[in-house]
Amino acid sequence: MARHKGKVALCAGSATGMGAMTARRLASEGAKVVVADINEAGAQALIESIRADGGEAMALGFDITEEESVRETVARVVGAYGALNLMHVNATDRERNLEDKDVVTTDLAVFDRMHKVSLRGHLLCSRVAIPEMLKAGGGAIVYTSSGASKGSAPMRVSYYIAKAGLNGLMRHVADRWGKEGIRANCVCPGVILTDAILINTSEDERAAMLKSTPSTRHGSEEDVASLVSFLLSDEEAGWINGQAVNLNGGGLMAV
Repeated sequence: MARHKGKVALCAGSATGMGAMTARRLASEGAKVVVADINEAGAQALIESIRADGGEAMALGFDITEEESVRETVARVVGAYGALNLMHVNATDRERNLEDKDVVTTDLAVFDRMHKVSLRGHLLCSRVAIPEMLKAGGGAIVYTSSGASKGSAPMRVSYYIAKAGLNGLMRHVADRWGKEGIRANCVCPGVILTDAILINTSEDERAAMLKSTPSTRHGSEEDVASLVSFLLSDEEAGWINGQAVNLNGGGLMAV
């Protein structure tokens, strides 16, 4: 499939997991893919694999929390390929998850770090990428949000608030620049069997989570990549804009 032939895609925070699978998918469908991540070695290993499969890709080290790093990254994308058409932003700080408790006990440094990566960083990517997309005649952005953005839990208050805020950022971008040819959407995954989930949960815990979902399986990284690729396609998803799309096997059927 050549769904994204001739398009330049920036995959931010995508050296591993769902982001890496999405980068592979976009490259396999014809996009020139730039994998930008603070894990530069992981990004380099990924693009070497993409190239081995016949795709065109470049790796860049960047820090989504630093505006100058984001600006330099986008400038290098445009310098290398002449334009920026598509962007998938997939960054989060998993290392703080165990410290992210409730609104009374969570250290504000944890709250600030989560928002710096998972919300402010996405805003930085947007404010730098959008002008380049306008120069190219339009574009599409997909942010990785979460089913958590539409629910609640006793713990991980910083994560839940950041993801809800990300949905708001997405709607702002869609509303402000939709008439100028830029679409923005979020994917909101439920339980996706990434390496992090497999390491941090037991088989019994995963079985219990699946039992509460009207589906025969948990989600996969391929499920996320497929939806992101679809949403980035103007031909197939050109009238989908400003949506936080659930991807959870029916675990959440509202909102």
